[in-house]
Formats: sequence, C-alpha cells, structure tokens
Amino acid sequence: MKVHIIGGGNLGVSIALGLSKFSMDNQITITRRNTSSILYLEKLGATVSTNNTHLIQEADIIILTIKPYQVDTVLSEILPAISNKIIASAVSGLSIDILQNKIGGSNIAVRIMPNIAAQFGASATCIAFQEQNKDKAQSVVSLFQSLGTAPIIDEKLMDAATVLAASGTAFALRYIRASMQAGIEIGFDWQTALAISAQTVKGAAEMLLEEKVHPEQLIDRVTTPQGCTIAGLNEMEMHGFSSSLIRGIKTSLKQIKG
Repeated sequence: MKVHIIGGGNLGVSIALGLSKFSMDNQITITRRNTSSILYLEKLGATVSTNNTHLIQEADIIILTIKPYQVDTVLSEILPAISNKIIASAVSGLSIDILQNKIGGSNIAVRIMPNIAAQFGASATCIAFQEQNKDKAQSVVSLFQSLGTAPIIDEKLMDAATVLAASGTAFALRYIRASMQAGIEIGFDWQTALAISAQTVKGAAEMLLEEKVHPEQLIDRVTTPQGCTIAGLNEMEMHGFSSSLIRGIKTSLKQIKG
C-alpha cells in the first residue's frame, strides 16, 4: 500500500515511523514545508518532500495530519491532482460531512484520531466513516491496526476520542512523572524510579489488553487485607485521584467543543 502523509509534525512523523517499523510493505511519502528536521526518515525508506502533491497520484491512502486552518489551502493544492482516493483526516474538529463536501464525491473521507505512540506500534487510533464507505475504509482500519489498536466509533464520539486517546497520552505520562517523583522520595535515583514506574504502567496496560477484564479485577489481585496497596489506594482516593482525572478529561472535552 502506498501512503501519502501531508503534515510532517509530531503526529505525521509518528505514523511514518510506525509504518516503517511495523508495516514494512507500505511505501510512505511524507510532506512538510521545511523538511530539514525529518530528512532522517529517508534512511528508513520514506520519501520526504516539500511538495504536497509529490507522488500523490500513486497513493492509496492520503493522511492529513495538519492544523484546521491549513485544510483549505492543502486541499486546493492536492484536489486537482487526485481522484478516487481515500483521505484519512486527523484534523481536529473537521467532520466527515464537511470534509466529504470539500473533497468531492470521487474521493472518500475517513476520520481518524491516532496518537504519537503510533511510532512504537502502540497507538489507540479511533476511526469513523460513513456507512456506505465501510468496505473501502477497511484499508484504513487495517493500516492503523498495524500501529496498535483501531476501534471503529461513532463520529459523534470523535472529540471524546481525541481527549481519551490523544490527550490521554499526556495524562498517563503525568501519572508516571508523579510516580517517579514519589520513587525519589522513598529512596530511588530518578532514572531507576522512572524505569520502574514506566515499566509498571506498561505491564498493567498489557494485562488489561490481554485479559480484557475490568481494571478492578486486576487491582483485586494485588490488594491484600490490611496491606500496603489498599492503604495507598485509599489515601489517593481521599485526595481525589480518580475524581481529578475524570474532571480533567471532561474539562479537556469542554475545551474542544468550545
């Protein structure tokens, strides 16, 4: 499959890196106005260009990882050069209907929300599309399944997916940072504390994904009567651990919706 990524920022580069590592049968082109910072992708087999239309006629999937204000300019450049293409948009706030109207009936609009863990094959990429385009959109689903998980969701939940999957990366990292800081307080150097905290979070996530159970079932396995784990959990909850996280996620969603 030939994949054309327009927008060589953090997200676009993460997708390109992930595809080069975990889906190596693909041919990747990535564009950016100033390519100096991403030329290293050429060593991984990607084509890097300042021209958004470079090789775009050959693309099977065009991925937009650009800012909302750039959409009309980019589409004005590429639409005269393409037809019968799948355009997968990671543009925040750009609905499928609006994008479909912009790109015309000969092309297919799909909405995606990956995160930067795509470069490690660990993105949670939420995908939405119009029902009549279900069959053709499967190529996008398959592509992002190679970069982690790719749940199909109702488009009305895409803003929520942005918070939970994309902003959620920052929230998870903030937990790891706090855990690292606590590790320093109880005696570890920061490098060791960070390594332990990060690996522990990774292990917990892998258990959940593998066993597909409610988190409380796994929590029960490591909490014993009158033990240190339940004491720590109760102290955290007394100070608003869960409620603070929930409020933060809901506040981020309000910010997106304006």
